[in-house]
Amino acid sequence: MSGASASSKAAPPQRSDSTEASPRVSEAEASSKHGRNGRMGGESVLERTTLFDLGSIDLSKRLLSRQDLEPLNPHRGEMALIDAIVWHAPDYTRAVAIKHVRSDEFWVPGHFPGRPLMPGVLQVEAAAQLAVYLYNVRLPKPIVAAFSRLERCSFRHTVKPGDDLYLLCRETKWSRRGFTCDVQGIVAGRVTFEAEVQGISI
Repeated sequence: MSGASASSKAAPPQRSDSTEASPRVSEAEASSKHGRNGRMGGESVLERTTLFDLGSIDLSKRLLSRQDLEPLNPHRGEMALIDAIVWHAPDYTRAVAIKHVRSDEFWVPGHFPGRPLMPGVLQVEAAAQLAVYLYNVRLPKPIVAAFSRLERCSFRHTVKPGDDLYLLCRETKWSRRGFTCDVQGIVAGRVTFEAEVQGISI
């Protein structure tokens, strides 16, 4: 697993097959933590709850670059949808990543002509790649894990070229055979999607 920074690769703990869920943070709690303007690392207050509290997370940080992620994420080229890991919990059960949505992405001309919107399936795929990172970072040797199931998926706001899409992932189950995670997308303080994803080793 060469290429990752030392801080992100320091002796990850062994995990059991299940993890206690982290508490959610409400809009009121976020506002009280960050003052009247509700700023969270440069983002506005979320109008919906997040998977975990972002209040203590510096969203401007970059722990792993796209290149650093390559040993842990099998996707390449246009299908490598994470630009950087922003933060992860010490036990690797939660993480935040960022996807810079560009105007030259392959889907822009066709989805939709004159009004490009990032396909929801690609937003979820990006979050699933973050889940694969959390899965692989604790294995002795990274393996290919396939996206196998999607539950309770809702799309709430559009994502456009020029947006920074923050991806949140919270693990609910981990084993060497696969994982289950809750995922979420956020742009400018708005939740764009939320879902549960499952993956299995192949």
